[in-house]
Amino acid sequence: ARGFSLPLQRPGDCGDTRYFDISRLACGPCGAHQRQSAGGSSCVCQTGYRTVSSNGGSSIICEKCPENKSGVTQDGWNCITCPKGLTSEGKCKCLHNEILVERSIDGILLNEALCILCNGSEKSFSASDVSGNRCVRCEQTFINASKSCDCSSPNILTGGLCFSASDSLPPKGVATVRFGQLGITLTSAWFLKNLQSSASACWLYSNLTACQALGNMCVMNMNSLSSSSTDACGLFQYIYINTARLGIVHSIAFWRHNLPWLYYGDQPGLASQVLEANHFPTVFSFKGTDKDVKLQFIAASFDAAGNFLKWQNLEGGILQLCPDTQTKLNAAYAFGTTYEQSCKISVSKILLDFPNPIFYDLFLEYNGDNGQQNLWAVPVLNLNLQYSEMFVNQGSNMNNWLLTRRFFLVDALSGKENDLGKLPRVIRIASKITISIRLVSHTQRGMIYPPLITVAYTDVLVQNPETQSVMVSFSVSYEMNQSEAQIQTDIALGVLGGLAVLWSLLKTAGWKRRTGSSIIDLQTVFKFLLFYAGDLANVFFIITVGTGIYWLVFFKAQQFVSVLLPLPSQEEEFVTYIACAFSLKALQFLQLLVSQLTIGIFFIDWERPKGKVLKAVEGEGVIKSAAAPVSIWRTYFIANEWNEIQTVRKINPLFQVLAVLFFLEVVGFSNLALMDSSSSLSRSSEGYIAPWSRILRFGVSAALWLAIAFLQIIFFSVIYERFVEDKISQFVDLCCMSNISVFLLSHSCFGYYIHGRSVHGHADTNMEEMNMNLKREAENLCSQRGLLPNTDGQTFQISISRKMRLHYDRIHESLTRKRGPARLLDSSANTFEQSTRAYNTMNKFLSSFIDHVHKEMDYIVKDKLLLERILGMEFMEPMEKSIFYNDEGHSFSDVLYYGNETTLFIFDILFFSIVDLASQSFVLAAILTYLQQEIFRFIRNTLGQKNLASKTLVDERFLI
Repeated sequence: ARGFSLPLQRPGDCGDTRYFDISRLACGPCGAHQRQSAGGSSCVCQTGYRTVSSNGGSSIICEKCPENKSGVTQDGWNCITCPKGLTSEGKCKCLHNEILVERSIDGILLNEALCILCNGSEKSFSASDVSGNRCVRCEQTFINASKSCDCSSPNILTGGLCFSASDSLPPKGVATVRFGQLGITLTSAWFLKNLQSSASACWLYSNLTACQALGNMCVMNMNSLSSSSTDACGLFQYIYINTARLGIVHSIAFWRHNLPWLYYGDQPGLASQVLEANHFPTVFSFKGTDKDVKLQFIAASFDAAGNFLKWQNLEGGILQLCPDTQTKLNAAYAFGTTYEQSCKISVSKILLDFPNPIFYDLFLEYNGDNGQQNLWAVPVLNLNLQYSEMFVNQGSNMNNWLLTRRFFLVDALSGKENDLGKLPRVIRIASKITISIRLVSHTQRGMIYPPLITVAYTDVLVQNPETQSVMVSFSVSYEMNQSEAQIQTDIALGVLGGLAVLWSLLKTAGWKRRTGSSIIDLQTVFKFLLFYAGDLANVFFIITVGTGIYWLVFFKAQQFVSVLLPLPSQEEEFVTYIACAFSLKALQFLQLLVSQLTIGIFFIDWERPKGKVLKAVEGEGVIKSAAAPVSIWRTYFIANEWNEIQTVRKINPLFQVLAVLFFLEVVGFSNLALMDSSSSLSRSSEGYIAPWSRILRFGVSAALWLAIAFLQIIFFSVIYERFVEDKISQFVDLCCMSNISVFLLSHSCFGYYIHGRSVHGHADTNMEEMNMNLKREAENLCSQRGLLPNTDGQTFQISISRKMRLHYDRIHESLTRKRGPARLLDSSANTFEQSTRAYNTMNKFLSSFIDHVHKEMDYIVKDKLLLERILGMEFMEPMEKSIFYNDEGHSFSDVLYYGNETTLFIFDILFFSIVDLASQSFVLAAILTYLQQEIFRFIRNTLGQKNLASKTLVDERFLI
């Protein structure tokens, strides 16, 4: 359960008697008469003691100075008499402007310190420093190798260190660095100076700084390793393999004593064990204390020479190269907030800000059971690493990954070929850094797997730093295993898709019955595909809306994290589903539009002449009595009312769009679509704004569309249509008051009938008689309005026989041969008379049909079975007699917008969502949605008006 855990210790925690071991990142004890150094990473002798030998860290020997030489030299190696007193550190001090001289100019240690220029002899093993202003003891390796400060042959001088020829040195290193993206391999001046010396010092003396420096050079070479190469990583591996006797650090098998931890090991499949075998031993929440809602990353930083710099908290933008405000930089580590930052940085600024590389070992801090602050090592996936053919740090197969530990942001050091003070020929930049947080499957308490930091480097050939630039990015992503959700989605899609096939087959069977055909032909197959397109669009819509609202509710409302949003790459399938739903629903909508624009309709005028009038017979010069003409204005009036209700909807489309936009942009519901853990509707303009989630955008907008539409439907059906205006019911009432019935045919043998025959016998009357008729009807002094005696049923679904349809078509052919007069005054007399005669014939035939005059084409009235209503089809085929089905819900609105609100509403949602997903703008989506509504409404009105004029002989100029 400990995994790769270790206690967090800082140099300040070690106290005076311990030092901070930079190899173990932990405190170690100093020896007798020793104390912690000023830097904290080694031991020094206590006051009054001199150093006898030292190999760094705690490997020193101290000896107490005699009473007559109580002072210690500045280098700590000798005792000396201090005539002018001692400092608090037990060393000689001089007066102001005096230079302390403890050795003669040739290095000989003085018995008594002088406050003059240094002078000494070679017997003291001292030599002037580089500046020449003081004398210091020469490097210990010189004394060990030659017993002097010279490193003459056969001794080996490398990197400012001297090694004896008899020492067992590591293989000679290759001081080259390969920049694979540019195809360049160059000899690095830094490697040439320090590689061999660091490897030798690390190998012979276990020098901690030298080992760290060697590890850093391996990291600068992208951790690349070849079994036949002795580059920096080859030398590191040589020492790593041959120092197994030294043991491991913190019980971590890959962390060798005295060496930095660079690799996790090269066993196949190890990466998946590191990342998935153990979960991180703490829980996270969206609503809790600071420790629970933030990722406490901390990094041990080193310079290129291997010196430990400090522990650094990542807050403050340590790893973010792009400049930004402190608040926005710190937002990267708020748990659950997807963070993305990218910018273009000039090479000149990079060289100015990062002259020397800083190396990081990253950890995630947590509190143990006993309150101890612990660290969990964060593995690094270096996408530029080429360890061997077996390991390729690309793709999603963890078994092929080789995880590392140390990384850097900018390397402008290894690319210098000659003078280290000049500009590098090549620089290497961490152009893409991603911290990935993965949720443990089926967790209910916010458990996560160990984080993974993925680094991609870019090699830049420096030519003109002022004009060159590099695109860099930093991101923190959260993910969970979506396979189970995908399986559930696939199951739902399969089940609902299968049901859609069955439902489409039933619709096709019902359509065949209504068309009076029993032959399965190409038209039948095409009709089935259209039905299936609409039903499959509904399936996709249900799945996408359910998915969007699921993620919206369960992600934003959770306290202890149990779900995380899909990554943008995982949203592609969801977006595909929306696109499919929109395409299929658009096809269904267009089919609906075409079917409504081609319906058959006729207004049956029941009004009869009230008397006779004298009329001159043209051409005969005589006057004869004739039946008084019946006014056509009632028919024109009903036609206009029908024309007006063709695009009436159950909701107000403009209010719907404006209300959705208001709640999204003004109230702030759009902020719920951000990929962060906050469920607040407002965001600070100074804070970090997370990227949008396409799933959440769809979920929020769809939820608002549904909620507002539901409230509109409740308002219109319960309040508005009951107490203010119900245009559909009013149209039926108006037909009855006008003494006009409406005969509709949506299919060859199926349609709708609105019985508008007046119970008063006449409707073409004056105001006084009209009011009297209404009063009598209100007081139940007249018969009821229904088609059948003593009933109120005025609307019917009709299934007509083939004989009835053939007779209707014969009359209709003469009716539609001419679409009516082009001009009222100049029209042809023959055409006018023919049209009038056809109109009167159709009116007489349909009215006589309703009155059961034609016994061979009679009809019966019955109720639909419950199953017939549910399935939307008729089981009984009208063979001899037509069938009128009682209708209690004004189903004739199926040939209007009003009866197809569901199709129109889903089409509007999907259109809005498609525009929004493409543009990431709710405002643009709302504008275009309203425009398409108006465009299609205009098309429906215009072409519907033409169809109405064509089928009913009402001149189009009277339709206003």
